[in-house]
Amino acid sequence: MDGTVARRACLLLAGLVLGVGHVAEPRQLAPSNGAVPEILASRQLLAARGLAVGDIVTLATDASGAGGRRFRIAGVYEPLPDPIRLTSGRLEVRLHLPDLQALAADPADPADAEAVSSINVALNAPEDAADFARDLASRVPTVSARANRGGDQRNPFVVLGRFHTAIAVLTVLTSAVFLLALMVLTADERRETVGALRLIGLTRRRVLLQVLLEGAIIAAAGAVFGVALAAGTENLFNRLFQWRYDTSLVFVRITPAIAWQAVAIALPLGMAASALASWALVRSDTLKLVRR
Repeated sequence: MDGTVARRACLLLAGLVLGVGHVAEPRQLAPSNGAVPEILASRQLLAARGLAVGDIVTLATDASGAGGRRFRIAGVYEPLPDPIRLTSGRLEVRLHLPDLQALAADPADPADAEAVSSINVALNAPEDAADFARDLASRVPTVSARANRGGDQRNPFVVLGRFHTAIAVLTVLTSAVFLLALMVLTADERRETVGALRLIGLTRRRVLLQVLLEGAIIAAAGAVFGVALAAGTENLFNRLFQWRYDTSLVFVRITPAIAWQAVAIALPLGMAASALASWALVRSDTLKLVRR
């Protein structure tokens, strides 16, 4: 494997401290012999420090800049969006693995560059994580293993998803109650109309079917309007919050599955609200409906 391929294969993400006052010769290119190693810098870091591709910078693991090493910015990249780090500045760089080891190693400990504190292991069957941890502990007593996403009880995204589900259920229930109240008022205003329909010979079932059809049409129109409004403002909300937090994270996304789910929920609720609001009215005496 040649040097270029090896360097590309060894790129690792490392959040390091960019020593204040340790930026040297802006836009100074590295010597042709490659004496100054190359790094990639995040777009946010370049904007915050006024840097550009080709600048020579000094990186250090200490904020004072002690023990820093010189690097040349070879390119810029956009950090992977991470909701957990939404409010933190993505001032990051990517180094080749040997450069990172040389920079972060403890000079007082010769074995520090060869030591690791943790290893990520991907299992073909994630549900066997507990058995794997017990087997590893029995074979290597000094090593412990734990699942980082198994039980989902401590996963912040799972907790957030459950919170959103609870809010959604509560919103749908309160909206259904409000819709039912509106339909009751509407049905009460149509007492004489229902009475007239009964007098001309329409059965209770025929009137109730008409009420259900009207409720379905109103619910479908409301669902289409809501989906259209959400789709129309999707880009606006994304641009606003991406500008606010300086990230490429997508905050709002209206998919066909979400649109159909909204319609599937709205139609039964609208029809049920219409039926409940008109049930007592349809079963009332015809003469009472026309006030005779």
